[in-house]
Amino acid sequence: MAIVDLPFEPFFSNKNRAFWNLHSAGWAGILVFRAATGLANGQPLSFLVPVIVSTITGYSISLILSSIYRVVFDRQSAVLWGTSVVSLSAAIGAYAFIDAWVFQTVNPVSDTNFARLLVGQLFIDGILLSAWSALYFAINYYVRAEEQADQLFRLEAQATSAQLTMLRYQLNPHFLFNTLNSISTLVLLKQTEPANAMLSRLSSFLRFTLVNEASARVTLEKEVETLKLYLDIEKMRFEDRLRPSFEIDEEACDALIPSLLLQPLVENAIKYAVTPKEEGADIRVRAQLLGSRVRISVADTGPGMAGAKPSKATSSTGVGMANTRERLTQAYGPDHRFDISSPPGGGFEVIVEIPYEHKVEPGSETSDASGGTPERRGMINA
Repeated sequence: MAIVDLPFEPFFSNKNRAFWNLHSAGWAGILVFRAATGLANGQPLSFLVPVIVSTITGYSISLILSSIYRVVFDRQSAVLWGTSVVSLSAAIGAYAFIDAWVFQTVNPVSDTNFARLLVGQLFIDGILLSAWSALYFAINYYVRAEEQADQLFRLEAQATSAQLTMLRYQLNPHFLFNTLNSISTLVLLKQTEPANAMLSRLSSFLRFTLVNEASARVTLEKEVETLKLYLDIEKMRFEDRLRPSFEIDEEACDALIPSLLLQPLVENAIKYAVTPKEEGADIRVRAQLLGSRVRISVADTGPGMAGAKPSKATSSTGVGMANTRERLTQAYGPDHRFDISSPPGGGFEVIVEIPYEHKVEPGSETSDASGGTPERRGMINA
């Protein structure tokens, strides 16, 4: 049996339609209630004439009130409430006068004089229009509050995205600086083949990384492919001194992680483990799925935090590890783990643990990919 996905649209996404639906349903309900009450109390059918006229009059007068409220809604409080009270008072007086006149016209033999009818209608119609006005302002203030909350959410998301973009792009200049330095050295030494090979691998790495936006998330499998391109370039600099290995669980391959999350961690290991030691170091990248979380570790066999002394040639801007921590905070808030450890015998390990989010195939979700809500600007009004 086929399942039809019905698109969900918030009630107030179209403000004009929402106003007319609420306005018409409200006055229709008043008509039905007054008519049913009168007939249940034994009133003749002629009783329906003033009720129908009264409902039409209230419907029309409240439309005029809505136009006035809409004009003054964004004005200063004194103007808003002063104009609203005066308009509402005038509307109640006009509504009561019309109702009293219609009732007296339909029932000319009634013993009730016009003044008494007018006072009675002032009370009834005053309650109706006051309640209608209170609902009008309450609904519009609610919608405005929702709009402001949505706008604040979008602004926070944009700010987070911009900060993530800035943090990730801070990582690239250091890597490019080192790589271009190496290429320049190879050119000066007239080692054209290694220089061309490094340029080719650098081009592949940049082409691979620039496809994704800085704030995008990629699968762990794709992140590892990108990391291997980066290591291909670094192995040309360090040759056998750089010995990377990967242990990636198959079930964790489709996990989504921030783009270029691992590259600065491996770069840090190269800087502090491979460069200072003549024999180089091993760098191991592991990833595994632990229930609803993904754990990634980058470990090396270098001297560790106590003995790490990077050379001047590899000095960096010092933003790699700090940016990684900040990117995780921006992306996951407190729902992440970022630990570093260095055993007394040497070595260094960084452990990252984040919630497991898997890649969703296109068309499998009906929700808005941006996570946003439709625009809801302006008044709930005609």
